[in-house]
Amino acid sequence: MKSEMYRKILIATDGSKPNKKAISYGIELAKLSEAKVYALFVVDTASFASIPMDTGWEMVYELLQKEGADAIRVVEEEAKASGVEVESAVIEGHPSHEIIDFAERNEIDLIVMGTLGKSGLDRFLLGSVAEKVTRNANVPVLVVRGSVKKD
Repeated sequence: MKSEMYRKILIATDGSKPNKKAISYGIELAKLSEAKVYALFVVDTASFASIPMDTGWEMVYELLQKEGADAIRVVEEEAKASGVEVESAVIEGHPSHEIIDFAERNEIDLIVMGTLGKSGLDRFLLGSVAEKVTRNANVPVLVVRGSVKKD
């Protein structure tokens, strides 16, 4: 049964292993609702602020672009294996802002993303992309907590 609630689902990925659970949730929701998936990876350009603009910067940039392409490929492969239409993009900027802007520009109905479940000082110091998107997006956000190994 086709759902009108979710026609376009954005899966924001960072390429991490815990994020694979969020990808699976997003793909399954898309399959059930016959929605199109948009896979998005954001190269965090704020991380370049402390790197001198020389060949070292270019190498880091190329590595992040490759990481993004690899992360997107995982979503594409799972979507295609499930018979779900997928469109993908690797963009640059501040991750939470870019995810929200992408969702608005593409009239996304649901954003799906993962989290490592950081808390306390880690979350305070680093901030959470998932938390910022959840607080500021104009559409529903499904945050899927990845598995976190305990020592």
